[in-house]
Amino acid sequence: MGKKKPVIHNKRRNSIRIHHEGVSSLVACGIIYVLILGVVWKMQGSFPWWGFVFVIAYTIAYGILINFYRCPIRMFQGPTTKSIVAPADGRVVVIQEVDEREYFHDKRLMISIFMSPLNVHANWIPCEGRIIKVAHQKGNYMKAYLPKASTENERSMVVIKTPHGTEVMVRQIAGAMARRIVTYSKAGEDCFIDDHLGFIKLGSRVDVYLPLDSEVLVKMGQATVGDETLLARLK
Repeated sequence: MGKKKPVIHNKRRNSIRIHHEGVSSLVACGIIYVLILGVVWKMQGSFPWWGFVFVIAYTIAYGILINFYRCPIRMFQGPTTKSIVAPADGRVVVIQEVDEREYFHDKRLMISIFMSPLNVHANWIPCEGRIIKVAHQKGNYMKAYLPKASTENERSMVVIKTPHGTEVMVRQIAGAMARRIVTYSKAGEDCFIDDHLGFIKLGSRVDVYLPLDSEVLVKMGQATVGDETLLARLK
């Protein structure tokens, strides 16, 4: 497992620039945009000043939507053996020892990445192995950067067992604006770095739970790039 897996093994690698989760939204907003422009033009006979304001505002909003659903094509370039790669774009907001009570029931090292609405919201698998558990838990929608959001907000949990027997948990967490968590992983599947874990709509966060002796390679406040930034190494 130390070498990079051939592309043929990575069945969920996304080869497009716009994430499929956003295609229907972008198409619908585009159709509405064209229809409204047609109505405005027909009613006025010419383009009024407020029509230009509308076009500018809608264009900016549509650009933000495209930015939100963008899905860069990425491939991790480092060694994959015992590597934990950032599952999301964002900023490191937590690096601490915590009591994990939903699966491990012991102390774990938690690294949390907060995603703003301007970040890429596709999520990637952080390590290679086999998925042994996937679970979704309903909850609140408080601000995702708050510490208690990890255990009280709506969330999806994916547990991966590495080839060396270490269990790593990834938790997708909904936030005050994010109301939909999409998880592609299924229990029993093999997973690889570069695979897509899922997608979270609007700003939210992703937590990674590691053994306490893991070597942390990021700092608080550091910006992360999903499927590129090396978070930690397992012992």
